[in-house]
Amino acid sequence: MPNRLIHEDSPYLQQHAHNPVDWYPWGEEAFERARRENKAIFLSIGYSSCHWCHVMERESFENEELAANLNEHFVSVKVDREERPDIDKHFQEIFVTMNGRAGGWPLSVFMTPEKIPFYSATYIPPEPRYGMMGFGELLDVIADKYAREREILVEKGKEVLEFLRPKAKIQATKIDERLEETVRKQIETVYDEKFGGFGGAPKFPHASTLILAMELYELRKEPKLLAIVTHTLDTMTLGGLYDLVDGGFCRYSTDEAWLVPHFEKMTYDNALMAEVLVRAWRITGEERYRDLAYETLDFMLDRMMEEDLFFSASDADTEGEEGKYFIYEYEEVLRALREGGIEDPEAVARRLSITPRGNFEGRSIVRFQGPRDRSNPEVRKALKILKNIRTGRTYPFIDRKIQSSWNAMMIRALFVAGAYEGRYREQAVRSLEALEAKMAAGVTLYHSALMGKPPKELGFLEDYVWWGSALMEGYQCTLDERYLIRATELANEAIRRFYADGRWRIDDGEFRQFAEDTDSGYPSSVGVAAHWMQELRSLVEPIYEKFLYRTLEVHSYDLMRQPISRPTLASAAIRYLRDDWILKAKEERLLEHREERRDLGYPWLLYRTALNEGYLLCDNRSCFAEEESFEGIRKRIGELLKS
Repeated sequence: MPNRLIHEDSPYLQQHAHNPVDWYPWGEEAFERARRENKAIFLSIGYSSCHWCHVMERESFENEELAANLNEHFVSVKVDREERPDIDKHFQEIFVTMNGRAGGWPLSVFMTPEKIPFYSATYIPPEPRYGMMGFGELLDVIADKYAREREILVEKGKEVLEFLRPKAKIQATKIDERLEETVRKQIETVYDEKFGGFGGAPKFPHASTLILAMELYELRKEPKLLAIVTHTLDTMTLGGLYDLVDGGFCRYSTDEAWLVPHFEKMTYDNALMAEVLVRAWRITGEERYRDLAYETLDFMLDRMMEEDLFFSASDADTEGEEGKYFIYEYEEVLRALREGGIEDPEAVARRLSITPRGNFEGRSIVRFQGPRDRSNPEVRKALKILKNIRTGRTYPFIDRKIQSSWNAMMIRALFVAGAYEGRYREQAVRSLEALEAKMAAGVTLYHSALMGKPPKELGFLEDYVWWGSALMEGYQCTLDERYLIRATELANEAIRRFYADGRWRIDDGEFRQFAEDTDSGYPSSVGVAAHWMQELRSLVEPIYEKFLYRTLEVHSYDLMRQPISRPTLASAAIRYLRDDWILKAKEERLLEHREERRDLGYPWLLYRTALNEGYLLCDNRSCFAEEESFEGIRKRIGELLKS
């Protein structure tokens, strides 16, 4: 007998529709019942490709005894964090305040019907484990305390909510050129010199930190900054986090060497890393980065797109087993390699880290011994054979939800690659048109929808800023003025709905929380908004500078002290101090040199169509170089960068 989630569109909620738990979707019906029956709310937040969400479902939510306990003493509410990032953000902050550490998924919160929280956790085992109380025992304890000590629980919960209220006084400081040196030192401090990347396990790609390091390298020409990027990319893409067989990046690595990933693949990771790789290729000239970028985009186009729109994620699990689709038995590989005509299958298997003992629970994750293996003909042939083995396997569940912000990230990445490869440019144009048709009504954007179904949830700040970012990159790639016009319309609506004197709200609905300036799974909406305002200031209208300046001012205190935690905003601040360079010329003359914009050595050089006969180079204060030819401009830029 299905529960109420059977009527929901969200694939994640649908996954729980046949649990014996009497789930409610987020809404007044659940809270009204809890008030009427004097019960606490159990809130569970997750997403469809989350491994530990699946584990807790199998262990607890499908357990008849535990479900009966929940149903008797609580009103249970399920939320898809991808569908409702505002709810997730609010309760993640509650978790941090209560527990003094970062949260995650599944997020488990107990609260009153008035949404006053009194207990929070992430994954909870069914029996005592990992030093944690078992779920059943926890339910008994909380139900008892809620019945006998509700006033104490409410008082503690109110203290948490009070702590989360925005402070009226904003602490600001001067943002100056010292920021660059602080960023450089902090990047080098957190850099893992052995395996690349930043920090220890679990290890995330940190695309925005890699982009910031490349921007600083272009500005300062310090070799170590570029070495950090290339070493990280080379080790990150040996295999594991990067899927050598199908292409595409998994969400994060559970170990420091990038070998054992959390096998889910998110659209945002692949969009961000594709752009990182394209930019690394243009700076270094190393074609392996271009090839990896194109493989990543092609994976998304082949596996994760329908009707020119991109699904949100694919799962880590297959048939209840993590990574089952991705890993290999030694004997099956040797047999396939022999049948495929590989002369020395044992040697080729070793080069792909496929061994009798394996490197993951007795089986093998495909991984190169070094970057040069990528160009070895026998290895390339073997990878095709391994891909053929996968055709007989069940592909992981794909969450077919269309999410505006993540689609916009992919469209931006396609435009970045589209400056050099026409098929990606054409796809970006089609995808942007499809996104407009499905997820926009004038300046009203929507957040998510399933294929074939209309959207319901209004867009959040992240939808507007990434849509704007895609439009601005689309203009640079195509010089289509309509993209600037549309970006301006959406910026004005985003400012109206979300901007509040230098702060940006996640949404303008129930929680109205301010967006964080720190980058987490992907770049902060505050940082992306700052870049958007800067580009509109440079290309459309100077008035957008005031929104940029105030945003930087409000966040200046933390930014100047800990820029490594907010690389996107740090990039925007350095960009503001340095200023954009705008190359103005007739459209046809700029399009002739579309491929060269990112090769001129300045990270924030923009093209802008104009009527002048030659090429005019300006910033936001003055024009300082004029040449008849593009080669002349290239030479002048080189001289300016050396001075």
